[in-house]
Amino acid sequence: MVEKQQLFDRYIVPEIPLLLRVARSLTNQPADAEDLAQDTLLLAYRGITSFDGYFPRAWLLRILHNTHVSRVRRRTPLLIFGAADRDETISDPAPHVSPEDVVVDDSFDYAVEQALGMLRQPNKRVIDLVDIEGLSYAEAAIALDVPIGTVVSRLHRARKQIREHLADHGGGPHRRAHR
Repeated sequence: MVEKQQLFDRYIVPEIPLLLRVARSLTNQPADAEDLAQDTLLLAYRGITSFDGYFPRAWLLRILHNTHVSRVRRRTPLLIFGAADRDETISDPAPHVSPEDVVVDDSFDYAVEQALGMLRQPNKRVIDLVDIEGLSYAEAAIALDVPIGTVVSRLHRARKQIREHLADHGGGPHRRAHR
């Protein structure tokens, strides 16, 4: 019989970076994401001998989702929300980058951040999982515990809102009239 640690190393360890990224997108707090990932890994380790070996990513994401739901249900509401912990550093651009490039890049990044910030949370989570973290629609559906069709519609709606925001602020593609 294969040892528990060998199964864990084979199926779960390669998925840890993805697990952490998905946990970050679900919690929006680095410390909460680490706790969620740790709880998920502990549950996966305990249950690894009952795992059939098929679709380890989906199995792990299901554990992550269920663990997250349980944690949210138990958590008492926070009364005070602090500002986002963000280390803002200013660095010199590379020597081959012109000042115009820096301004354009920074303004575009800012417009994208604004567009993402304006999204409703369910749509933002789908963008985080699919477009930023690179999960498939099916994997995102498992992580969010929604049907794939819901992932597709939220993704479509979110991308459209982002495109419209960028176009309104001069950063997105402009549609040309067809002849």
